[in-house]
Amino acid sequence: MTDNKLAYIKNDTISKECTRILTVTKEMKQPIYVYYQLDNFYQNHRRYVKSRNDAQLRDYKKSNTTTSCDPERFTADGKPIVPCGLIAWSLFNDTYSFTRGKENLTVNKKDISWKSDREHKFAKNVYPSNFQNGALIGGKKLNSSIPLSEQEDLIVWMRTAALPTFRKLYGRIYVDLKANDTITVRLSNNYNTYSFGGKKKLVLSTATWLGGKNDFLGFAYLIVGGLCIFLAFAFTLLYLIKPRKLGDHNYLSWNRHPAGR
Repeated sequence: MTDNKLAYIKNDTISKECTRILTVTKEMKQPIYVYYQLDNFYQNHRRYVKSRNDAQLRDYKKSNTTTSCDPERFTADGKPIVPCGLIAWSLFNDTYSFTRGKENLTVNKKDISWKSDREHKFAKNVYPSNFQNGALIGGKKLNSSIPLSEQEDLIVWMRTAALPTFRKLYGRIYVDLKANDTITVRLSNNYNTYSFGGKKKLVLSTATWLGGKNDFLGFAYLIVGGLCIFLAFAFTLLYLIKPRKLGDHNYLSWNRHPAGR
């Protein structure tokens, strides 16, 4: 169905299971971070960012509060949705599993979210309710027996990205990978990016004590630093060639004598 991708992703009777082969180009020491990347997804859109209720997420007594969650506030029969809002409704729902030869590479999804988010923004006694029960399913469904503070995929997703191309942590693999290792990826292509012209990517990465690789920051620092050096040289040269004439301090108001006013 390459000519009608939208119909493919919306058809629940068609299997979305895919297999991809990755070749490790160089040695990767554990932990190996598994990210999913979305392109052309504007999580920073004003209406999208506002479509949530933080009080509902962190306070059991306000779990039925759905203010500012339009259009995902209530079910068709008027029951409040927990968690409400477009951000939670559009939760990423692709899944990945990895094997190296006959060895399964377990993806550890514990502590993939910020500790401060788990402890202060998502309550331990608030549970999903009436979530993804409507006619239009936006993304992943949540286990109603697990509190929001332990729904780490949701917590990661709810920290919205500032740019339309972003990565979010899916999990970690605690196995060293050697150069030229062949990794078989079995994925479920569930998330609908075809309707808005988006793309999905899977990224395996490592990190040093300085963090992960980010070319943008390096280029940005070099460009800004070079611009500062150029401006400093230009202003110094301008001062040497055509120095600014200093004013006469005697004309300052506090240097004038009363009789001279």
